[in-house]
Amino acid sequence: MHAFMIAVHLTRFKAVINLSKCTTLIPLSKVNVNIFYSVDNTRTRTKYMSSQAKRLCTDSMSSKKIGTHNGTFHCDEVLACFILRQLPEYKDAEIIRTRDPAELAKCDIVVDVGGEFDPKKHLYDHHQRTFGESFHSLCAEKPWVTKLSSAGLVYVHFGRRLLAQLTGLGEGDRQLEVLFDKLYESFVEEVDGVDNGISQCDGEVRYAVGSTLSSRVGHLNPRWNSKSQDTEEGFKKAMKLVGGELLDRLDFYQNSWLPARVVVEEAIKERHQADPSGEVVILSKGGCPWKEHLFALEEELKVDTPIKFLLYPDQNGQWRVQCVPAGLSTFKNRLSLLEEWRGIRDQALSDLSGIEGCIFVHASGFIGGNKTKEGALEMARRTMQASALAPTNGSINALVASKSTKCVPFRSSRLLLKHHTCMSELSCRSCNLTP
Repeated sequence: MHAFMIAVHLTRFKAVINLSKCTTLIPLSKVNVNIFYSVDNTRTRTKYMSSQAKRLCTDSMSSKKIGTHNGTFHCDEVLACFILRQLPEYKDAEIIRTRDPAELAKCDIVVDVGGEFDPKKHLYDHHQRTFGESFHSLCAEKPWVTKLSSAGLVYVHFGRRLLAQLTGLGEGDRQLEVLFDKLYESFVEEVDGVDNGISQCDGEVRYAVGSTLSSRVGHLNPRWNSKSQDTEEGFKKAMKLVGGELLDRLDFYQNSWLPARVVVEEAIKERHQADPSGEVVILSKGGCPWKEHLFALEEELKVDTPIKFLLYPDQNGQWRVQCVPAGLSTFKNRLSLLEEWRGIRDQALSDLSGIEGCIFVHASGFIGGNKTKEGALEMARRTMQASALAPTNGSINALVASKSTKCVPFRSSRLLLKHHTCMSELSCRSCNLTP
């Protein structure tokens, strides 16, 4: 064993070890150099990692090199490196972790270090004082204004190619663009905000959240009082953690969230068949997440009259009539079910409303139930008819049906103005109000 270790020490740059059936990384802790070796079925070799520039290697190395900083790692550069590794040209790239400018200059792409952002040179750092880019500043049609980290920078420039590679969709496919936006808003933007020290909201938080992806990556760094302060194994674990979560999230969005959008879009396009007003949408299946899609599609499809109600079957084969909220973050509705129905159930509700098959109306008026689709639709129609005569029904501008009525703006999580009635993000067709 000692002779073997000495041989490796003397030939550390060209050592070839004949082992078989070994599939894990094994540290040779008693050797005076940092060597790890890994073996697959076709190749056996050592991997030397200099103390000056740490190298995260793969079994089938390419000539490409991804540069990032060494030492304590963070979620943003880990995610940036993982994204790049999914692209064909960087699939087998060596990750060089260093702050040495000479070493970084040898890399094909550099993230989160170097003090420069220049896509033409493949430099993606965000720490320089002059940097203030956001998704919106780089792509004016996108609404997100959070300052980008290295993760966001790499995603903005390579995200579409990443998704095309992982989903099989074309880069010009409309569905890919929807996924591109969704994955940034619900996954990458959080990493950008945390790394740049941007609070999620104004004011004092009520409780701490310690299980974010960024915090879990941070916990993979060596503890302050550990004897070993080597970060290489932790960085590898972080790549696996972050990559697994990104792929899992993308799988959900592509195979669950996106199909729901298709269902909602078809229902919106057929809304005038449900009711001539176009203010009622009927979903053929219950359990489909619809609110986010409805707001986005109203704008995309240029729906002039805001949709007030959505009908869908429940698990018992009965029907629900649900009010469309004024926004994703409010309990107020565009139009609530009639106040005199609220809290009433069954036959008493049918007698009061004159509609057969009534089951209930919630005390807040946001949802009701009927035994049949026709009954649920009639509950929506009666509410709209009554509101046309007395447009004060516990809603925020719920009865806006013409472009001459002014919308009520509010702040969204994207820090841009939205409007309760048309849900426009950048401008309002009804009142011409812009952020």
